[in-house]
Amino acid sequence: MDNRLTHELIKTKMTAIYRSLLKLGAAPADAEDIVQDTFYKALLYIDSVAPEKFSAWLIRVALNRYYDLCRKRQRHVEVPLDEVIVEEKGGPEERALDQERREEVEGVLAELPDMYKQLLILKYQLDLSYKEIAALIPMGFCRLLTPA
Repeated sequence: MDNRLTHELIKTKMTAIYRSLLKLGAAPADAEDIVQDTFYKALLYIDSVAPEKFSAWLIRVALNRYYDLCRKRQRHVEVPLDEVIVEEKGGPEERALDQERREEVEGVLAELPDMYKQLLILKYQLDLSYKEIAALIPMGFCRLLTPA
């Protein structure tokens, strides 16, 4: 693969991972450290990861590092819902409508368990395919989602 193309792909993915870590509640400095660690591992293992699984692999590395950090600090992972789905655009009327939609979405998402919030972020914020998301979620969770 062309080095410039590889660099752009990794840069785009790292920016998306950084933003998703912030959405998951990571402090900006922690998110930067996690992205840096993820980038380092990507450089180390780029030849051993299949190209079609590279994006999911990057996200899994970053999420694992974030969860390790959370466990280390023994704090609860909480997803901030500011501007997750609706971005402000236009004039005052559109901003007011956006704010109402955001509050409604936040109210609904606040009732969901953390894992479901994370799934929504992976699908709609990071635009991952269902296959990529399936590769990221633990098997025990898959059994919980499938009807008996």
